[in-house]
Amino acid sequence: MQTKLKVDKAVKAILLVSASFSILIVISIFVFIFRSSLPAFKEFGIQGLLGELTWRPANGMYGILAMVVGSVMVTLMALVLGVPLAIAAAIFLAEIAPRGVQAVVRPAVQLLAGIPSVVYGLFGMVVLVPLVRRIPVTGNSGYGLLSAAIVLAVMILPTITSISEDAIRAVPRSYKEASLALGATHLQTIFQVLLPAAKSGIGAALILGIGRALGETMAMIMVIGNSVILPAPLDNNPLTVFLSQARTLTGNIAVEINYASGLHASALFATGVVLFVLIMLVNVSARAIIHRGNPSAG
Repeated sequence: MQTKLKVDKAVKAILLVSASFSILIVISIFVFIFRSSLPAFKEFGIQGLLGELTWRPANGMYGILAMVVGSVMVTLMALVLGVPLAIAAAIFLAEIAPRGVQAVVRPAVQLLAGIPSVVYGLFGMVVLVPLVRRIPVTGNSGYGLLSAAIVLAVMILPTITSISEDAIRAVPRSYKEASLALGATHLQTIFQVLLPAAKSGIGAALILGIGRALGETMAMIMVIGNSVILPAPLDNNPLTVFLSQARTLTGNIAVEINYASGLHASALFATGVVLFVLIMLVNVSARAIIHRGNPSAG
């Protein structure tokens, strides 16, 4: 008995160290980025960086507001396009598809997660951009928010689908059996019983999807146009804002970090701090919403 207790204590200690090490890594990364960004924050302040639209390092102008807006817009567009498809795929795999179909569809969805982002970018450049360019709007180059959002929606689909499917399968089968026994149809049971019961896991899937979308770099660089401008309609139709070019926070760092130095490099690290904080705010807010709706959620 004493040996088992010692083993249990040792395992608990190892798990605690592992968890603490993970937290330490996150803190270390943030401290490194924040320290490197201090010269830019001291020179321009938070208002000078986040409140200005113009990014022209050669002229000493380091406003990143346009890139914050670009990152948020393309992420929201990707979620609007990708989340319904991902949830529908998760429902299909968990509750509707026969095993033979699952054996084909599930590996295909999971394979999407293993495709390098540069391949998605190439697909977007060769296939999506020419298609979007056919939309008859003056100034539409095909490169812009819409092309980037479509590519990003496909990229976040496997993450959200896989985790949502697991969450739906984790719902006790007694819930489904009780609903069917009361006379509900299969679809009513799915949408009124299983999905509400699995909302904590689905919420976690959405958090990971948002994090993936905000952090994506290479594919966005290749299809979004990389113009440091505030997205705006191309004509009198407000919907043409989705055809506007933009630049994301991650894209800004990747494009310019190789040759940046001094205050320019510090401003890029400040961009990283803003991105880090943005992702943290999304995670905290989403978890708070999930916890409010389901107090038992961790």
